[in-house]
Amino acid sequence: MAITKSYRRARIKMRIRKKVYGRQDMPRLSVYRSNKDIYAQIINDAEGKTLVAASSREKEFGATGSKSEKAQAVGKLLAERAQAAGISRVVFDRNGYLYHGRVKSLADAAREAGLKF
Repeated sequence: MAITKSYRRARIKMRIRKKVYGRQDMPRLSVYRSNKDIYAQIINDAEGKTLVAASSREKEFGATGSKSEKAQAVGKLLAERAQAAGISRVVFDRNGYLYHGRVKSLADAAREAGLKF
């Protein structure tokens, strides 16, 4: 029986989540990528709360262009919101996706905007 793409990603995600855990001093930056949009949130796993979130579907988000350019804009927006909330260091959770393309663009833009991970 062939392994489906979603099953493969779920296995990778479990492997990552065994090691990555968001704490109060260093929350987790989780990325979700759909076919059209990209979403990112900073989560404190100890309390189970989302501290900061950003996505390419928000009304004030006005970036146009390719999906990678939208991901860069989301990363920059998320980093600005995190700085305003007093968050400077995070643990990156790529959520089972390969670290290239839109996921890498988001992470690099967040780093350039001031987040450390």
